[in-house]
Amino acid sequence: MTDSFVRAVEAVLFAADAPLTVEAIRAHAGEGDVRAALDAIAAHHAGRGFELVRRGERWHFQTAGDLAHLLRRDREEVKKLSRAAIETLAIIAYHEPVTRAEIEAIRGVAISKGTLDVLMEALWVRPAGRRESPGRPLTYATTPEFLAHFGLASRRDLPGIDDLRAAGLLDPIDLALERIEVAKDGEDD
Repeated sequence: MTDSFVRAVEAVLFAADAPLTVEAIRAHAGEGDVRAALDAIAAHHAGRGFELVRRGERWHFQTAGDLAHLLRRDREEVKKLSRAAIETLAIIAYHEPVTRAEIEAIRGVAISKGTLDVLMEALWVRPAGRRESPGRPLTYATTPEFLAHFGLASRRDLPGIDDLRAAGLLDPIDLALERIEVAKDGEDD
């Protein structure tokens, strides 16, 4: 890998208006080991004012997290999500692509159209096509903006049940019901 190829990859990433896949980088920079160039660029910029980051399968430069406050000109308006929106977002993130009916079945209640609208306005959820089943229902999935906002490289970085339990985020009633089921299974043996 030549220094000129690394510079070409760096220039492509710097000029891009959106995160790029390895294939898109290769299309602009030419043939070469793009992944090795990305590793070299990431190592070069580590600890600097901006860094190379991977979000899903896309790469881009961003301001170092500890310096982002220097660039904020406007105060961000914090909007709290409703409990329904948080539950809906979690269901979509863990089960995507998922239909509205599937979301309602998991939640146990109907969701208003406004709930999905709020999540789409935040750019965290997007329509993901139609399911090949009767009625061809629309499916929903998370977006790269969702990953970026929550600092995730991919959906695989979402916390698992053990992580949620350790953080104390599971409802005590859920834990009590789980203990009853475990005890009942032990009696059946």
